Amino acid sequence: MRYESSTISVSWIPSEAIPGMMRLPFDLGPVHYDDPPSDQLTDLEALSKSGAVRFINELRAWVEVENGWIVRHGHAGRGWIGKSKLGFGSRKILFSAIAMPDIRTEPEAGKLSVRFVQTVGGRVAMPMPRKLNRPPFVQIVPPIVWTTLALTINADGSAKPEVIGASPFPRHWIYDDAKHLSHKVAITDFKTWSGDIFGERTPWGAEDSPAFVTEVETALERELSQTIMRGGAKPTIRKLKSGEALVEQGQSGNELFLLLDGVLSVDVDGKALAEVGPGAVLGERALLEGGKRTATLRALTPARVAVAGADQISPDALAELAAGHRREES
Repeated sequence: MRYESSTISVSWIPSEAIPGMMRLPFDLGPVHYDDPPSDQLTDLEALSKSGAVRFINELRAWVEVENGWIVRHGHAGRGWIGKSKLGFGSRKILFSAIAMPDIRTEPEAGKLSVRFVQTVGGRVAMPMPRKLNRPPFVQIVPPIVWTTLALTINADGSAKPEVIGASPFPRHWIYDDAKHLSHKVAITDFKTWSGDIFGERTPWGAEDSPAFVTEVETALERELSQTIMRGGAKPTIRKLKSGEALVEQGQSGNELFLLLDGVLSVDVDGKALAEVGPGAVLGERALLEGGKRTATLRALTPARVAVAGADQISPDALAELAAGHRREES
């Protein structure tokens, strides 16, 4: 019996992810941000050639089982290198990124399971002059983008995907064997990526970067996030340090929050009820239940939050959002 499974990461650059002067090439037009990928992937090759994403890591593997034991195994996936759009307005040219060699460590093979690991990544195809935090202190070659995925396939056909590591930038979304969005790497850190990620601090040197992974938001939250970010008034962006509270239980409030980066803890009466990652929309109960915050939202990692007004979201959508959060807490 042959069993095959996969896990996939898609790397892309969201809006509001790049700080300061480094935003200028994006805001003025020569280079571009990316629209969020679909929550259901189809043709990976077409997606990589479209210029819509930067890199795709497809870890696909198989095992053959006889009499309950694994007797053979192998890789079947690969890395897909995306393209960057350069130009102004409708006049844009696609440039292929520069791929690093795929890294596949020797599978950890036993009679009952095999664990596969694959690293895929590369560089964008244009210079990126910047200051570094260590020698040589200045560099023109752009940093490397990558993800390191693992996949364990068991003799009974079940499989367990993992995200072992990832570059601190850009955004990495994780898809399951059915190519459906299932998890997200929670943090994008442009400053660390641009200043520290070179030389030995990459998988092609001597180090990987750990990845903080969270479950994906609901379809309703994904729809509301588009309304908040692109539906009219530009939201205010708040930055939180690890341990800092966004709101405290019992405070007055009439704002809605979209978590852009990082992880927040949802605490009620001093008890942690949930941890939420990028894409989560929070704070709706104060808008529905008298203007008082019903939970404390505290940053477990550095975080960025978009702050929206109550008038941007319909009462029906707020009620549906609140009902979903109640189900999660129970």
